[in-house]
Amino acid sequence: MRMPQRLVGVLPAVVAAAAMLPAAHAADLGAIVGRLTTAAGAPVAYATVTATRSDGAAIRATLSGGDGVYSFGDLPAGTWTVTVQVEGLPTVSTPALSVVTGKATRSDLVMNAVPAAVAPPPAVAAAPTPAPSAEMAAAATAAVAAAVPEALQKPEPAPEVDTQTPFAVGDLGWMNGTSRATTPVFDTKFFTPEIRFDVNYLQSFNHPVDHTIVGSTEQFRSGEFQIEQVSFGGDFHWHDVRARFLSMLGMFAVTTPRNDASVGVGQWDLQGAYKYMSEANAGYHWDVSHGLNVDAGIFVSYVGLFSYYNFDNWTYQPSFVSSNTPWFFNGLRVQWFPTQTLKIEPWLINGWQSYAKFNSRPGFGGQILWIPNDSIKLVFNTYSMGQDNLASGSGYPANGGNPNAPIGLPNPGGTHVDYAQVTRFHMDDSFLWKYYDHKESSGLSKLAMSLTVDFGCQYGGGVHCTHAPNKSNFFGMMLYNRAWFDRDLFAVTLGGGFMNNPGRYLALLPPINGATAVTGTPYFTENPGQKLYQWDMQLNFQYMPKTWITWWTEATFRHSDVPYWSGAGGVTPPAGNTGAPASFVCTDGSVIGADQCANAGGIWYPDLRTREVIWGAGVMVRF
Repeated sequence: MRMPQRLVGVLPAVVAAAAMLPAAHAADLGAIVGRLTTAAGAPVAYATVTATRSDGAAIRATLSGGDGVYSFGDLPAGTWTVTVQVEGLPTVSTPALSVVTGKATRSDLVMNAVPAAVAPPPAVAAAPTPAPSAEMAAAATAAVAAAVPEALQKPEPAPEVDTQTPFAVGDLGWMNGTSRATTPVFDTKFFTPEIRFDVNYLQSFNHPVDHTIVGSTEQFRSGEFQIEQVSFGGDFHWHDVRARFLSMLGMFAVTTPRNDASVGVGQWDLQGAYKYMSEANAGYHWDVSHGLNVDAGIFVSYVGLFSYYNFDNWTYQPSFVSSNTPWFFNGLRVQWFPTQTLKIEPWLINGWQSYAKFNSRPGFGGQILWIPNDSIKLVFNTYSMGQDNLASGSGYPANGGNPNAPIGLPNPGGTHVDYAQVTRFHMDDSFLWKYYDHKESSGLSKLAMSLTVDFGCQYGGGVHCTHAPNKSNFFGMMLYNRAWFDRDLFAVTLGGGFMNNPGRYLALLPPINGATAVTGTPYFTENPGQKLYQWDMQLNFQYMPKTWITWWTEATFRHSDVPYWSGAGGVTPPAGNTGAPASFVCTDGSVIGADQCANAGGIWYPDLRTREVIWGAGVMVRF
């Protein structure tokens, strides 16, 4: 069978390029093909066509065929520019063309005029240029297709619209508290791994001599490099049976458990049992509505919007309504997705960020999450019923509930408190809005904001939500605004918040002399009625060259209406932690005795300040 004359003119270089590309290697390469014509539609034959990679790492050259078709079939993926030169005519170039592995990019070019006479290469006899026709155009299209390597000719299937998977409404990686990864690095039908690393360097400008930072669940040591988190684990899933486990190593393993006083109830070392795991739960999935999950174990809490894991967040140090509220729960949860954009999730748990149950009643709460599209998120969290105080602390509180009284002994003139009967309530609501999105912009590519409002209180057993004596409530807010730049390569976040917490029950106890939530400390009491108002601001910069890594730097300013933050003298006694954390220490390093340290240089006091500035930087990785 004889080929039509108009197809014989396809340049031999095109055929050679396709023949030299092995089928096994084609899947690693891409192609650019196209046709050169005059403004009248006639083919431009034997033009010099050059393809140059934008980084200068590669260059290709060929000639257009007699029908104007040119082809580069062996291009590594990247950005390329095609330039056409014909004697006597201005040079023509394409804009940047994206070459994708396993695909062909077509780019046709129109020359300004027909060249007067273009001599073919010496080895090729010049053929007369036929007048353009519909038949010639169809043949040219077929020639362009024929110039594409066979491995690249399969059409891309149209993407299917997912109408079943919960929250499959677009890219949600911009949201605060959410990983920006859209697909796992590695996945199987049985297991999806997850690995996290978080290393920081922090500097408090109060320069504490013992390098201790207080009042945070993210920042712990000053003037040192520290490993905040190393976690290994992932999700197990097989025939609707599900389980999730994530280990917790690094600073988080000791700093988070010390804020849980429930381990002071009863026997067995629950803190030792659980400190090296951040998540450990298992359950079952039913195909009801858009999904129904029932899980039991330890699972993360999103009270306060921010994630427990710093990689997922807009700032490293969140404000108080996040930092001082629960990071985990231990109990039972049900996740029901009645629609693709709505989740209803009730919890039955041991208590407020507690491994154990404090008293006779468990905690009950839940979350309603609504994400109608990829620009808006609304989340509502509620907690109630829990009796989240150690009953052993019942009695007449020091300072008698007077918010301005100095540290002192229990005051029988005050109101008796029975902590076994004190019930906690808390409400946490957040709104996120992405109000600008131009992801491909090399300038400003995205803008978003988040607002969180929290209110809670304790009542019963001699404690009151709204009035003295023994007033105990919480009100706080935080507002953040974030801007992304250069196709989301960089981001800057500015924000902060405040909390007003009379009763101090959500204050993070400073680790003075090794104090924990179980032991308490006489140097910073947390009694009903005692005032505490704090506010802060953060300015954060992040560099995200890949989906799996974030480099960051941040400055935080924090203020308290009572001395609270570590000063230059630190919070550690001169001889190190001495005696019981719940007792005073003498200046010479001895334990306080009956003489109240009169013969030991007097009582030692930690250096607590009302202001603190911290600068930090670090790197976080998530696979």
